[in-house]
Amino acid sequence: MKKSVTRIILLLIVVLFGGAMYYLYQKNSEDPVTYETDQASKQTIIKKTVATGSILPLEEVLIKPNISGVIEEVFVEGGDYVKSGDLICRIKVVPNLNALNDARNNIDEAKIGLDDQLRNLERQKGLFSKGVISKVDLERAQVSYDQAKQAYGAANKRYDIVKTGTTRGYGNAANTQIRATVSGMILEVPVEVGNQVIESNNFNEGTTIAAIADVEKMIFEGKVDESEVGKISENLPLEITVGAIENKKFDAVLDYIAPKGKEENGAIQFEIKGTLKKQDSVFIRAGLSANASIILAKVDSVLAVKEALVQFDEETKDPYVEIATGDQEFERRDIELGISDGIYVEIKSGIAEDEKIKIWNALEEPEEKS
Repeated sequence: MKKSVTRIILLLIVVLFGGAMYYLYQKNSEDPVTYETDQASKQTIIKKTVATGSILPLEEVLIKPNISGVIEEVFVEGGDYVKSGDLICRIKVVPNLNALNDARNNIDEAKIGLDDQLRNLERQKGLFSKGVISKVDLERAQVSYDQAKQAYGAANKRYDIVKTGTTRGYGNAANTQIRATVSGMILEVPVEVGNQVIESNNFNEGTTIAAIADVEKMIFEGKVDESEVGKISENLPLEITVGAIENKKFDAVLDYIAPKGKEENGAIQFEIKGTLKKQDSVFIRAGLSANASIILAKVDSVLAVKEALVQFDEETKDPYVEIATGDQEFERRDIELGISDGIYVEIKSGIAEDEKIKIWNALEEPEEKS
């Protein structure tokens, strides 16, 4: 009995010893971890934030009528260049019956007054010829007649204006002829022949006949999040990219940041505006979507490394890299960092350009499936 127990114990010892030897053999047969290295290089680093928005004219003028009516004829279309005073469209007046009736009554009243002053003038002339009244009284009667005559003529013109929108002698000043008030490009003509339009007055802004703008002066108008607005300031340079214009960047200057934000989709957004520098070779259409890269900082040809090579001390949080001193031998080197663009970070001090830096977080390539 004792012999069998002893044999079992010895057998277990042999099995355990063999397993340990096999484990050590497998462990030693594995390839040791080999770290690759990289080097610092000269880079131009741009730290920036991005705002989304659109391209709009600096000044856009809306042309509105001074009289209500129906569009009779349109002389321009979107894309046309016009000068101040050029004819845009003509309106056919649809008279208001109340206004037309009042104008007709004014004519009748003026005619009654004119006839009365004419009879008075003829009477005064007769009395003056007989020496009953002085010349002053005659001249006073003549003035009253002239005033009544002028009032009668004004009432007739008022009637014509109410009925047709113009009258004899006014020519290009007629309200029915809508003209450009500024020079520029017609951006849009939102009305067509036959559309009714409403005049611009104190109670109604009126119907827009056309929109005119100087397309040589364009701005970027966009919005930035509240988390980014504290990083930007006026006069910072912008790089504008327009989705509809490939491989082209437009320079601009940030010249407006809204003092008050607006809530949109649960986040506070601040409006910004930047004036584009004139581009003679490229025509930018108003309303195109665009992105603006706001350049916060920029350095040219500085020593930089990839951010992935930088490590941080667990206690002090100071940055450092590991420099190769031999074959798979490395030493820690503290460094001073500058600006970063998310890929490269500026190295102000700590390493030289020719030193090799350990790639400490390289990912293993996945094994190919058979």
